[in-house]
Amino acid sequence: MFNGIMQAANRDARRRFLTGTAGGLGAVALAELLGPKSLIADEDSTTSRPAQQAGLPHFAPTAKRVICLFQSGGASHVDLFDDKPALHKFAGEEIPPSIKGDQRLTGMTSRQSAYPVVPPLKPGKLCGENGVWVSDLLSHLQGVADRLAFIKTVNTEAINHDPAVTYMNTGNQQPGYPSMGAWLSYGLGSENANLPAFIAMTSQGSGKNPGQPIFSRLWGSGFLPSSYQGVGLRPGSSPVLYLANPPGTGREQRRALLDDLARLNRARADETGDPETMTRIQAYEMAFRMQMSVPELTDTSDETAATLEGYGPDVHRPGSYAANCLLARRLAERDVRFVQLYHRGWDQHIALAQQLPNQCRDIDQPTAALIRDLDQRGLLKETLVIFMTEFGRTTFSQGKLGDPNAGRDHHGRCFTCWMAGGGIRPGIEYGRTDDFSYNIAENPVHLRNLHATMLHCLGVDHNRLSFRFRGLHTRLTGVEEAHVVHELLA
Repeated sequence: MFNGIMQAANRDARRRFLTGTAGGLGAVALAELLGPKSLIADEDSTTSRPAQQAGLPHFAPTAKRVICLFQSGGASHVDLFDDKPALHKFAGEEIPPSIKGDQRLTGMTSRQSAYPVVPPLKPGKLCGENGVWVSDLLSHLQGVADRLAFIKTVNTEAINHDPAVTYMNTGNQQPGYPSMGAWLSYGLGSENANLPAFIAMTSQGSGKNPGQPIFSRLWGSGFLPSSYQGVGLRPGSSPVLYLANPPGTGREQRRALLDDLARLNRARADETGDPETMTRIQAYEMAFRMQMSVPELTDTSDETAATLEGYGPDVHRPGSYAANCLLARRLAERDVRFVQLYHRGWDQHIALAQQLPNQCRDIDQPTAALIRDLDQRGLLKETLVIFMTEFGRTTFSQGKLGDPNAGRDHHGRCFTCWMAGGGIRPGIEYGRTDDFSYNIAENPVHLRNLHATMLHCLGVDHNRLSFRFRGLHTRLTGVEEAHVVHELLA
């Protein structure tokens, strides 16, 4: 018993030694033991910017915020944005071996006996002054093509959905890394004290239903302090879980409870030196402010009939892509740093002819309306809108040619994303694929370069935004070479 008492006393003595010099050597040592290096934020601060990032932005930004429209499942670049004459000339014929090469295929097509070329599902037209081809499946988007910069040669090494979606959202195929929004929240902080710097929303499309799963770790903070993770907004009367007061508890009671709880948590932080304790205080305070700001955000009764009509009929259905696009614009007005919309249902392995038009109807009018709405309100020039997906689809058919159940397989060698606003050159195409929209012919853009360009628009040098983790200065763009695509910048 005596030995046990002495061991406990020694543990207490060590704890007091490590935590008794707050901000000094003991606190630093304990922080290293507890996990990734971070600094405790000022508890009275109204922004989430950490002290070590006070030098950001690194240079004058052209964008203040980002709206990311993530099309989950692999939107077909062949059908939507990248028609070529050869696709029609060789329709139904075997894709030339010189084009197909030795590309790694998924198990869904690797054992096919034939790989016939399939042209775009629907015709399209050349849009805008520069003649950018956009499918008739996206007729509303055709009308705003002059505001968009199409990147035809985005590429990824990932071949399956979860690694590819994780890669596009975090810069790493392995889970556990911070998302794009978390990096920006960490680096640039928030300009709205009453809403999180990073908000995510999901919707289910009319294509493949259910679509590929979307996990909350995609808007997580990874090894960054948890205060930088995104907050998911749900449709309906309770957009944020556990935000409402329990029955019988008023706002004054909640305020008094939080004050008492903050005192206890500060005492605990003084004792242990754990920065996550201060993060907990900040989370409680943000939740208290969101009790007022979130209902005001989601109440769209102040929108004009013309605005609502512009987003299409689905805008009245909470949780739809259209409703989320409208909320994205309202969040941009409120200076939320990073807004991410995930729309599921683009995984057209089968029934392409049926599923793809339905999926396009989901997003066509709302996406075009979002661009116009931001532009009319003067927000597009300072808001970077990114339309991305985890990979494209194959030029050849998955399944027998002409079968109603035929579709397209995954294709990471090249696919199309686009950017708009926030310092991006409008109405251009960048990069060129071969005659079969299968390989990159000119100006490849790896997803790391896409991330680097996004950060550049926000005034951030991607090489200098890092966080020490496992002995490395870890970045969104990883350790491999990445470049800003300056040709996309206005």
